[in-house]
Amino acid sequence: MLTSTKTILQLRLIVMNFLEFAVWGAYLTSMGSYLATHGLSTQIGWFYAVQGIVCLFMPGLVGVVADRWLAGHRLLGLCHAIAGALMLYTGFTALGMGATASMSGLFIPYALSVAFFMPTIGLSNAVAFNALGQAGLDTVRDFPPIRVFGTIGFICTMLLVNFLGFQTEHQQFLLSGALSLVLALYAPTLPPCPVSSRDERKSVAQSLGLDAFKLLANRHMAIFFIFSMLLGVSLQITNGYANPFIMSFKNIPEYAHTFGANNANALISLSQISETCCILLIPFFMKRFGIKRVMLIAMFAWVLRFGLFATGDPGAGVWMFILSMIVYGVAFDFFNISGALFVDNHTDKSIRSSAQGLFMMMTNGLGATIGTIVAMWVVNYYVQEGASPELNIAGWRTCWAIFSAYAFAVFVLFALLFKEK
Repeated sequence: MLTSTKTILQLRLIVMNFLEFAVWGAYLTSMGSYLATHGLSTQIGWFYAVQGIVCLFMPGLVGVVADRWLAGHRLLGLCHAIAGALMLYTGFTALGMGATASMSGLFIPYALSVAFFMPTIGLSNAVAFNALGQAGLDTVRDFPPIRVFGTIGFICTMLLVNFLGFQTEHQQFLLSGALSLVLALYAPTLPPCPVSSRDERKSVAQSLGLDAFKLLANRHMAIFFIFSMLLGVSLQITNGYANPFIMSFKNIPEYAHTFGANNANALISLSQISETCCILLIPFFMKRFGIKRVMLIAMFAWVLRFGLFATGDPGAGVWMFILSMIVYGVAFDFFNISGALFVDNHTDKSIRSSAQGLFMMMTNGLGATIGTIVAMWVVNYYVQEGASPELNIAGWRTCWAIFSAYAFAVFVLFALLFKEK
């Protein structure tokens, strides 16, 4: 009976994680193509940069609310209700705009939706950890098999958007909003995640992660966090620009009918599949090679990720695109998860949570924001509206080569400057 109860709990948390990331997968990798085909190709970077901007403050603010006033599972539902309603509004606004979208009309509701969605990633983890702990389960052992269904949810909506023909259409926003509302109704039914007692509550500075900034006084940790930001620059570039780049090959007769050019999201979904598999390699690599070599492997994987985009195509060179997708798992996991483990092992228990918040702020906040804005400038310079398809492909290749060169420079500098203790 007890085993059955725990199994049911795990299934309920699997549903939560599946929906959580299915919401994101519905638009994250395909939105760039929608914007590119609706008159906003030069503004793509802002739509992805806003995710990094809200990561600088919204998770901390929502954490304060969850800590003091509103139970985490209910707050998860409330945030998804607001995010889902705003994303539906974004989708219907896009529908009303027709072939040419308005930056202000689309960006404002989208940005507000993202502001309420991004904190739910941390909230869903907190709800799962609390529920597993209450059931007497081991979070280290039992959470990863649950969390992997989040990536599966992300992949499922990517493929759904791809094969339903939504990659360049407003329906991707409607799908995301609808799934968010489903989770808004489901989240309050999960095991209670109560607010902290007065003695357990963190200060506002702790909740916002500000107390972890004292780690920057340590040269070793400061170098690590600076390079985390520099590598974080790469995180959102392919999310924003891989899909429109691959689909731009459709304008060249040689590639117009290839599977890759017409199914960019399906091709990109290999990245998430690789990400799922590479998580399993991290314990082996961390024990055998240490944090510096693992981070160097991640950095060089980013060099290959971008470099293979610069040389591949959906025809005879599609194997380079596929290899780039496979390499992404190493680039993403070896950096994000290994970095989080390093921070956990090299900080005092009293500021460990804040240190993780600082790591996320430097990577998914500052780094990703700077990266997407700079990438937007680079792409807008080399990929010109009105140019021939051949010239645009050449421009895209130059952009990916620049991104690869940047990743290589970070790789070399990290190898020279970071000393592993």
